[in-house]
Amino acid sequence: MRDRLRAITDVRTRRPQAIAEAAQRRQRRPELLSDGNRLLIIAADHPARGVLRVGDRPMAAADRADLLERMMIALARPGVDGVLGTADVIEDLLLLGALEDKVVIGSMNRGGLAGTVFEMDDRFTGCDAATIARMRFDGGKMLFRIDPDDPATARTMMSCAAAVSELAAHGLMAMVEPFISHRVDGRVRNDLSPDAVTRSIAVAAGLGSTSAYTWLKLPVVDDMERVLAASTLPALLHGGEVSADTSAVFGRWRKALRFPSVQGLVVGRTLLWPPDDDVAGAVDAAASLVRG
Repeated sequence: MRDRLRAITDVRTRRPQAIAEAAQRRQRRPELLSDGNRLLIIAADHPARGVLRVGDRPMAAADRADLLERMMIALARPGVDGVLGTADVIEDLLLLGALEDKVVIGSMNRGGLAGTVFEMDDRFTGCDAATIARMRFDGGKMLFRIDPDDPATARTMMSCAAAVSELAAHGLMAMVEPFISHRVDGRVRNDLSPDAVTRSIAVAAGLGSTSAYTWLKLPVVDDMERVLAASTLPALLHGGEVSADTSAVFGRWRKALRFPSVQGLVVGRTLLWPPDDDVAGAVDAAASLVRG
């Protein structure tokens, strides 16, 4: 992978237009669910928000060669449908030829850097709808955190609403990841109680001029059936914080995948850095859940 990484850097240095050319050549799926009724998406957009920790490894995601190698393993496994990432990660994977016939979702707002005083003012510093359409990607993802005590939430809400409308105008998925959040001892914490998640869904579903192309990216919480009843929008489950007890995590996914509005999983660190470091094994286990 180190040699291939040097080749990517050489292309970026000498022929940056090759990225757009690779995007135009890429074989694109005719529809999101063309290979079954659910999706398994591998996520790799945390580094752009300054989140490099995985479990007890504080800088696990800081090595780009290692991240790409893990992504390549995951994307090559049967049952994996695509990737969610920032432009730099997606472009690396394009140059590596790893995105043929895959769903590609660009991460849009990464400006609310983890641990900063401006974390809730989650500016759109990543992919925009026009570029997502031009690069022939399949949608855009946005993080929408609602802090009742932080006025920056209003700016983030307006930006997310505009992004939903812009993606819909291009006929592209808007993947919205909502949370009710609070600062606890100076750090932003997401409220994962059923009532809080239900409220976040209700607000997120109303963003934009149309919800026709909106999907939700949701945590698995208690009383999931009641939580999901808050909206008719399709939902994808995310992995949340990395846990050493992967069997418990997989068990929660298995139960939540039974509900009709749940269309699959969007998981990153849990599958890319499993406790036993067997990426293929972790991805295969997740794929078996998604495929039923």
